[in-house]
Order: sequence, then C-alpha cells, then structure tokens
Amino acid sequence: MKRRQFLKAAGLGVAASAVAAPAIAQSLPELRWRLTSSFPKSLDTAYGAADTLAKYVAEATDNKFQIQTFAAGEIVPPFQAIDAVGNGTVEMCHTAGYYFIGKDPTFALYASTPFGLNSRQQNAWFQDHGGQDMLNEFGKKFNLYGISGGNTGTQMGGWFRKEINTVDDVKGLKFRIGGWAGKTMQKLGCVPQQVAGGDIYPALEKGTIDAAEWVGPYDDEKLGFYKVAKYYYYPGWWEGGTALHFYINTDKWAALPKAYQSLLTIAAGYTNMDVQAKYDARNPQALKRLVAAGTQLRPFSQTIMEAAHKASIEVNNEVSATNPDYKKIWESQRAFRDDEILWWQVAEFSYESFMIRNRGKG
Repeated sequence: MKRRQFLKAAGLGVAASAVAAPAIAQSLPELRWRLTSSFPKSLDTAYGAADTLAKYVAEATDNKFQIQTFAAGEIVPPFQAIDAVGNGTVEMCHTAGYYFIGKDPTFALYASTPFGLNSRQQNAWFQDHGGQDMLNEFGKKFNLYGISGGNTGTQMGGWFRKEINTVDDVKGLKFRIGGWAGKTMQKLGCVPQQVAGGDIYPALEKGTIDAAEWVGPYDDEKLGFYKVAKYYYYPGWWEGGTALHFYINTDKWAALPKAYQSLLTIAAGYTNMDVQAKYDARNPQALKRLVAAGTQLRPFSQTIMEAAHKASIEVNNEVSATNPDYKKIWESQRAFRDDEILWWQVAEFSYESFMIRNRGKG
C-alpha cells in the first residue's frame, strides 16, 4: 500500500473509532464509585436495581464511570447504608428511606406511609409536585442527595401463623413490619420488629416473631415464608406504593460533571420504572404458585382497616406537632393524595373495577 493511501486509511480508522466511542466518554474523567445496597442478592428485583443502574452508567460512558455494587452486609449492614454514604465510606447506596426513621421520622416520607400514596401517585408527587426537591432539602442535613430508584407497588399484608380477624387478634403479636408502619401497629397493641430481609425466615421459623411482611408474592416466595406461616393477608395498607431511593453523598454529587449528574438521573429513572415492571410482571404467577402450595389468602377485615386508618392519622398528627420537616412534607403528600384519589375514583377505579368483574370473559 502506498504511504498516502495508508495514511488516508489510518485516518479514516481513527475517525471511525472516535465516532464509535460514546461522545460523553471522550472528555470526561474516569470514576470508580461504590454502592452499598440494603438488600440481599437473592432478591433480584430490589437488589437488582443497583446492578441495573451501574450497567447503564458504565455502558453510556464506555466504562469511564463505573459503579461497583455490594449487597447488604458486604460493606455495612442494611440499616447503616445511609450512614456509609453520609460519612463518605461509599459514594452512594440503594435502600428504603423508612429504615432510618430512628434518625428522623421524615425519612418515612421518602418511601411509604400507612394509607399514603400509591406508586404512580408517588412518582407524580416526586417529579411534578416538588416532592423530590423538598426531600432533598431535608436530606442536606445528612449529606444525602436522593433520586427515586424503584417501587414495589402496593404490597401484601404479610404472613401470619394464625387468622387475624379483629383488633384483639393483633394485640401482643410480634410482627416484623418495616419502619413507619410499626408506629401505627403499635397503637393497635402489636409489638413491631425491625428485621432485615435476609433474617426474617429464621426468625419466623424459630418463633422469635409471630408474623412478618416483606413485599409481595414474588419476593415472599423466594424467601420461603409460606413454609412457616399459613395465612397470607392483603392489602399492605401501610405500603400502597413503596419507593426505593438511590442516595448519593452530596459532596460527591456536587463534584460530578453535569453530564454524569444527568446520566445518573436518567439511569435511575429507567431503574425506577424497571423495578415495578418486574414486580407487576412476576407477582401474579408467584401468587398462583403460593396458593397451589397451600397458602391461605385472607383480606384484612374492615374492622382492622378502620382501626389502623384512625391510628395512622393519630401518628401523623403527633409527629407533625413536634417535627417541622415531617409536617411540611406530610401536608404536601396528604393534600396531593386527596386530589389524586378524586381522579382515581373517576377513571382508574371505575375501569379496574369493571375489568375485575369481567376477568376471564374474553
């Protein structure tokens, strides 16, 4: 090959490779971050959100921005995830905010409250009603910047060794129930227990707890609760839609190039949708398998639902009276919820009610 032809061909090759590489990767720094999850790897939906985010960030930057993911306990225990982010041990985490109400009850409002917003309403409040901005203003106190990172949808009410028909049946019950909902259950005489996902089965099997809730059929089947508790109650009125979040150290977030901030936001947005899509797709068949294995489905009685609703109002009023952050954000959520329920009543509820009545009619 002549020298001029060789140089021309080589130049074309360089140009082609420059075009092929993502534009974002040509001028931005190489970063290696660590992300700790509050979930075990066995829960491929909840834990998998971290891997999904990391995958798309790496691919979009030609591996210049890599996020290494760690399951609960590999760096810190599940309920220390935000501490690790706030103090800079890791750059970010993936968790449920209500695990950290011991620091401040306002953390519950990132995730879920009894008789609160469902998943679509939460996304609307976060994205188009200033919710995420309000929470991030609060999060500055703990050196945290939060982005929505998944939703379970409405959860199940949990697994019980005995039938629960009245409020008296709840009294004295040692119930593994997450975060804020335990405050409401406590008013009904229950003894709430905070137990990490991977530790629930042995506690239920040994009788350390009498009942447990986690998420829904797909995850609950994986965790094996049906083997040690017979009755499966619904709905999980304390979690009409549980939002998970990615929390990023505020200093690390501020130091990111704008392109990387945008990329993390976009990747988290996809992950937010992907988590609920997986739960919605996988729960129906898991529920069928659980029932086939002998699980007894039971609805919470209206008596229990009404008592729990009343107790939840008391909890919100009591906390709002002493915690300005909680009061401000809760009042925003409550007003938004009431408007959303009006809209749901007109369209969503009417449609779904008809479809439920006509299920199986072709």
